[in-house]
Amino acid sequence: MTKLDIAEVVQRSGVPASTLRFYEEKGLIASSGRLGLRRQFDAGVLDRLALIALGRAAGFSLDEVALMFAPQGQPRIDRQMLSAKADELDKTIRQLSAMRDGLRHAAACPAPSHMECPTFRRIMRAAASGAIGGRRKGDRKPPR
Repeated sequence: MTKLDIAEVVQRSGVPASTLRFYEEKGLIASSGRLGLRRQFDAGVLDRLALIALGRAAGFSLDEVALMFAPQGQPRIDRQMLSAKADELDKTIRQLSAMRDGLRHAAACPAPSHMECPTFRRIMRAAASGAIGGRRKGDRKPPR
């Protein structure tokens, strides 16, 4: 099997050496040895890095991405986990779409004041309840 040193992996994958070392510490990738001071990797590390990048782009944590690999390093992707992430993304898309629509309405609202606009007030209530935008850590629910 073809061996790549860390500089070749960096060049081919676009992943910085510091990130490769971090991924190795987390057990996401493994070097196959060293040649002098340089880590060596099997060429399959490039596919593994691509799968890690895909998982991260989809919003998976590194711990979740780690679950996508069998102990021998082969992909072991849980279809239920993918479905749950797709559902989560659907929810986020709905929330962001509602926020976008609210901003567009607020920007073009003909009411003399935003506070006089029933649509704007409804959007404010939805935001206050967490229905759009969600709550940030540490935020408390406002008293009713």
